[in-house]
Amino acid sequence: MGFLMKSITIHGIEDALDKKLQEKAKQLGLSQNRTIKSILEGVLLDEAEKRESEYSDLFGSWTAEEKVEFDQRVQEFDRIDESDWKQ
Repeated sequence: MGFLMKSITIHGIEDALDKKLQEKAKQLGLSQNRTIKSILEGVLLDEAEKRESEYSDLFGSWTAEEKVEFDQRVQEFDRIDESDWKQ
């Protein structure tokens, strides 16, 4: 069984946008389909990575092991001690 990729159809492309897409495709040497995919990937997928990297100097990043260690250390905060609620 092969890998099935999704397809979409975009209706109502205005002439000005169509012209820009054609120009961009020609500039990049790609088909219009690949050009549109590239634009969408750049905007939607790279945006999250850009946001993360924009602020990484302020908050850094954790390795997977560090996250597991943190989660283990704060588990006790999820427990409710009922004696804290009695007067």
